[in-house]
Order: sequence, then structure tokens, then C-alpha cells
Amino acid sequence: MHRMLKYGVPALLLMVLSACASQPSPPIPDVPGFFSGLWHGAFAPIAFVGGLLSDIRMYAFPNTGSWYDFGFLIGLSVVWGGGGVSIVYKH
Repeated sequence: MHRMLKYGVPALLLMVLSACASQPSPPIPDVPGFFSGLWHGAFAPIAFVGGLLSDIRMYAFPNTGSWYDFGFLIGLSVVWGGGGVSIVYKH
């Protein structure tokens, strides 16, 4: 019973509160899509540093959703080497 109170109640509370969260629909028809996400992902680390120093956002909102996210991750990983495989040659 104590374990359920310790883990179950916070988990239930988290699920209830996250169910209320929603993204508003984009008010403009020309929202960033896959290629914008690709571009923004390529410059994400630079935008992150700029965001620490000023009011620059590294992630566009509103966007098209999953396609923008996919482009962002591809751009981030291709340009900055995320998930890459390194090969070591022995002579």
C-alpha cells in the first residue's frame, strides 16, 4: 500500500495533468515543415548558445508537428554527428 502511494499517486497525477496539455492550432497557414526543421536542426547548437545570451528560439512554434520534428532531428544528427559510427583503422 505504501508503495502504491509513493509511486502510483504521483504517476496518476502526472497522467491527469499531462492530459490537459495541448498545442494550439497554428493561426497562420504557412507553418514550418520538414525542410525548415532540417535547417533549424542543423543550426540548433548555435541557436542554443544564442538563446542563452538573447531571446533566440531554437525550435519553431507553431510547426507542422511530426514532420518538423523529424526534419529537426535529421538536421541535428547529420550536421553535428549524432548517432554516427566511428571507424578505427589499425595499421
